[in-house]
Amino acid sequence: MGLSLVRGRGMRNLVLLILTVGSLLASEEKAGCEGKKASGYGEPANCKRIECAPYRVVLARPEFEIRRYGSASWISTTPINSSSYDDAVRRGFDILFSYIQGNNKRGAKLDMTAPVLVHIFPSTGPFCNSSFVVHFYVPKKYQPDPPLSDRVRPVKLPGRHSYAAVRRFGGFMNDSNIPTQVSALEKSLKAAKGNGGGTLRNHRRGTAWYSVAGYNSPFEYENRVNEVILWLD
Repeated sequence: MGLSLVRGRGMRNLVLLILTVGSLLASEEKAGCEGKKASGYGEPANCKRIECAPYRVVLARPEFEIRRYGSASWISTTPINSSSYDDAVRRGFDILFSYIQGNNKRGAKLDMTAPVLVHIFPSTGPFCNSSFVVHFYVPKKYQPDPPLSDRVRPVKLPGRHSYAAVRRFGGFMNDSNIPTQVSALEKSLKAAKGNGGGTLRNHRRGTAWYSVAGYNSPFEYENRVNEVILWLD
């Protein structure tokens, strides 16, 4: 009878442990969905001194995080066709920098913000250029009504894909490390889904293109923050 009691208590403790773990996993994902900020990569250092585009972390993992972005005004270049990320971003940023320096229809000078967001539409063949669209986040002062210009256009981002999977890395972005980081993010998402990630089951990749975000100027060499972004349905 004593042995039966011990076994009964052992089974009860096992059930309680399973229920507790299940509750913790569910609460982690529920917390993010209901607005309690999940822990994640943390705020880039530059966002302590300049305005940055806001987002909410709904799920955090060591290799990636899932965010939700609210609709906001950005200034966008037209698509830039190039075989080089560096070339396209340099051309795009020159246009945007001219805009924020007052070359717009109001003559307004806008404070620098972060990140510089680049949509990348990969080439479909070995002899084809990729297409890049470079974006500047509009400061709060001008969010409702950004100054217009003939060279750029205001857009609302992120559009219909408000959720995003994000992987952060350092150094300078280039044509070699960006695809590597995208591939690593895809593998991490696949592995997480295989392990039963509840939040991930609710979302799938919504676009064939992807984005990168840079939080530093080209003249900052240390503690650089870059991100690759896959937009989710």
